[in-house]
Amino acid sequence: MRTAFRRVTLLICGASLVASACTTIDPYTREERAARAQRQAWIGAAAGAAAGLITGDNSMERKKRALVGAGLGALAGAAVGSYMDRQEARLRQELERTGVSVTRIGDNITLNMPGNITFATDSADLSASFYDVLNSVALVLNEFNQTVIEVAGHTDSTGSEEYNQRLSERRAASVAAYLRTRGVRADRIIEVGVGESRPIASNDTPEGRQQNRRVELTIVPLTLS
Repeated sequence: MRTAFRRVTLLICGASLVASACTTIDPYTREERAARAQRQAWIGAAAGAAAGLITGDNSMERKKRALVGAGLGALAGAAVGSYMDRQEARLRQELERTGVSVTRIGDNITLNMPGNITFATDSADLSASFYDVLNSVALVLNEFNQTVIEVAGHTDSTGSEEYNQRLSERRAASVAAYLRTRGVRADRIIEVGVGESRPIASNDTPEGRQQNRRVELTIVPLTLS
């Protein structure tokens, strides 16, 4: 019941984002803050569209079937929600005060890792402060191995679209490669770059560009439809 209530709350908050303010927890201070949709409504709409899985259903299903064929058991029924509840709780515990936000959308979990802890401008090299964050993420991913992980690289709008697309792909590859060094199975990971196409803040300010220069990890339960 608590899980269902949380999901309904998320949906209500997302639907009303453009017209009103939802209260969230600031991942840096752990204090409540208001999301002011009226400040730049298009950014709120873009953030809502950007959150969550990018990989198409067909590609995801092929990945899942390959993993089940390789020996990872599929989750089913009520076990799915329970499994992701426990994983979400562990991620929140490990990532508190790191600057990484943890968002639950249905049975998927998305980690948003912003530019101040991931990459410098025009770089796909992991920042030194990012290693501890990824170590914590890998710890939980290895503990809950019945999942697929989409690693999505994003950029700000500085430079051409073609350049930013390549840069986002390199950023996704850098994060995926590091997770593999920490023991996360390579066949669980999907890498995708989306360039500058999914901003979550304005690219007109340094702060906004830093938010857009990010990596999102979306963790999907291993189920078969």
